[in-house]
Amino acid sequence: MENMLLWLIFFTLGWILTDGSKTEEDFMWHLRKIPQIVSEKTFHLTSPTFEADRKIMLSRVCGIECQKELPAPSLSELENSVSYETVFENGTRTLTRVKVKGLVLEPTQNITTKGASSRRKRQVYGTDSRFSILDKRFLTNFPFNTAVKLSTGCSGVLISPSHVLTAAHCVHDGKDYIKGSKKLRVGLLKMRNKGGGKRRKGSKSRREAIGGDQRKGNKENLKKRVKTGRRKESSQGQKVTEGKPSFQWTRVKNMHIPKGWARGGKGDAALDYDYALLELKRPHKKKYMELGISPTIKKLPGGMIHFSGFDHDRADQLVYRFCSVSEESSDFLYQYCDAESGSTGSGIYLRLKEPGKKNWKRKIIAVYSGHQWVDVQGVQKDYNVAVRITPLKYAQICLWIHGNDADCTYG
Repeated sequence: MENMLLWLIFFTLGWILTDGSKTEEDFMWHLRKIPQIVSEKTFHLTSPTFEADRKIMLSRVCGIECQKELPAPSLSELENSVSYETVFENGTRTLTRVKVKGLVLEPTQNITTKGASSRRKRQVYGTDSRFSILDKRFLTNFPFNTAVKLSTGCSGVLISPSHVLTAAHCVHDGKDYIKGSKKLRVGLLKMRNKGGGKRRKGSKSRREAIGGDQRKGNKENLKKRVKTGRRKESSQGQKVTEGKPSFQWTRVKNMHIPKGWARGGKGDAALDYDYALLELKRPHKKKYMELGISPTIKKLPGGMIHFSGFDHDRADQLVYRFCSVSEESSDFLYQYCDAESGSTGSGIYLRLKEPGKKNWKRKIIAVYSGHQWVDVQGVQKDYNVAVRITPLKYAQICLWIHGNDADCTYG
């Protein structure tokens, strides 16, 4: 009980810690005009081999120390990066070229990423601050019920009745689709009922017995059996509440990956495009989490971010964590949220107030990509990195969900 109480205290503090100098408007979702992405032409590609190992291959970009404004990527470069591949359940693949309209080009300020496979991935920093969510009252309710597990070993988040957002490298290494992604499945956590089958069987037998007694006219026997049946039903009802969590697996109908990540052997994948969208073969009935544009650190309540995933060292337990953001750039959030492998692909979310309303709303503002060593003013530092949902990425993911840009004007 004390551990649960302590957990609830930390959980609450994660939401309400704010800077006293900030006003209510500073912690509010502000709708922004979204650039328009228009599908121009779709080409059929050869089927992938699905033989790659899951790993990140990164290109080098400018670091936090870049204080001066850098030339923004050209519109044609951005259009090439947000053009996208689609892989279907039968293994076929297409490439869709797009045009971008209404985009305001801004200078980029990023971190230099360097491969350092020989260095230890310190994904838990100091004291392990993760919380395993074991109580079914939390597991089966929003926002924790939006977290899903991929059959490739990653996590993801439900962002529509049929779509899961995850990290691109969970299904593609930058050159080819990884092993197991051809028959990719998504696991939705649910409670497994104990004794459910017995209860249904008992109910049927009881009805048959009652029917037989009625035909015989034996009223005393009928009353006795009804009482016995009620006691059994009550007992079995208690067993149902003692169910354990399990995964309900659903096949993936297709998956979308930005060309900025899937470069087909023509260069290393860029970490700022480490996101992918999976369409489920069967829609789910769970409450999902909407997308939001990633605000700056100053707009984060208490500077905190939150996410839940299925870390490998916790044996299928859902693991929640929150922490403050240490650094930010145009496309990334750099932080020290404790996260072991398996949580990659989790949706990072915030809880901000909706404009003109009294309620607060959680939205996905980034995708957790994983641990990276980075170069900051010539010094190697390590962070856990998340890819921000920018207006352009919001437009792309929205297009993938809806098939057109009609519902993607503001975000």
